[in-house]
Amino acid sequence: MTRPLNGLLVGAGFFSRNHLHAWSEVEGARIAAVCDRDAGRAETAAREFGIAEWHTDASVLKSGAFDFVDICTTMETHEALVGLAIDAGVPAIVQKPFAPDIDTCLRIESRARAAGVRVMLHENFRFQKIFRRLREILDSGEIGEPTFGRLSWRNDIDVYTNQPYLTQTKRFMIMDVGIHMLDLARFLLGDAHSVSCFTQSVKEGIAGEDAATMLLRHDNAAVSIVDVSYATHKNPNPFPQTLGEIEGRAGTVQILEDEVLRIHTAQGARDETISPDGRGWTSAPWTQIQDSVPRTQQHFIDALRAGSQFETSARDSLQTYALAEAAYRSAASGRSVEIETLLKGA
Repeated sequence: MTRPLNGLLVGAGFFSRNHLHAWSEVEGARIAAVCDRDAGRAETAAREFGIAEWHTDASVLKSGAFDFVDICTTMETHEALVGLAIDAGVPAIVQKPFAPDIDTCLRIESRARAAGVRVMLHENFRFQKIFRRLREILDSGEIGEPTFGRLSWRNDIDVYTNQPYLTQTKRFMIMDVGIHMLDLARFLLGDAHSVSCFTQSVKEGIAGEDAATMLLRHDNAAVSIVDVSYATHKNPNPFPQTLGEIEGRAGTVQILEDEVLRIHTAQGARDETISPDGRGWTSAPWTQIQDSVPRTQQHFIDALRAGSQFETSARDSLQTYALAEAAYRSAASGRSVEIETLLKGA
């Protein structure tokens, strides 16, 4: 039998628990060690998840003991940590955002490609069950060629208590959730080439934007609206649901609350309810996101073993991060921004 691939998880912070739970379910891989600069956090995570080793220095990657690394840290650390993985020849899956700006993303991707080291972004929204099913419906041709999309993620979940650094993050909402939504827009409607964007800072005392509205023009002439907010007060709170619709030449699919897809065609309308996986470690309201993490990681391992392409490889994800960069530049200038110039040399 082929042995499981041994992984190092770097970063034992807030979201890492979902990664560690998920890795216990992934076929063909296991986490052999945890690393965090805070020794207490590293040791606690290792003990809780039955992992034999813990470290405080990610240079342990050079030991030759690891087949992959899961980098679950903030974006400012990614260039250095992916650099360690590249030097060690170890494939990496990297928590989003890839990096603080497109120039850093380009440097990381270029260096990894030159070294032949595979890197994937942990863009888990596209791996949510509801969007895998929506992709199947679009591929079936049931609603015809897509022409318009609207993806909306608006709530007032308290992200600041567990991640207080977000109050001081100047590039905030687009990089925190908007990046997932831009990737989702690409997944459902194809690549886009231009962005117009307005941002807002609604909550007092934060350094960056907590709401953004983006208009995308896709290469196939479809148009999409992506809007995200942490300042939308609703009861009950819709977190973490993405709502909206995809229109085609022969019908429409609505993305409704409670993970319902409503498919409209000439034959009428029908609802499909996407049920959670029923994992013991997931809990409301996080279930929809938590269920997507094992799928994301399983795709990474399956592609590693098969030598096939990652859906969200570093190179493919440059298209997503160029859209985010264009959104910030559009918001600053008041003009639509094309991404072509941002990707020169890629």
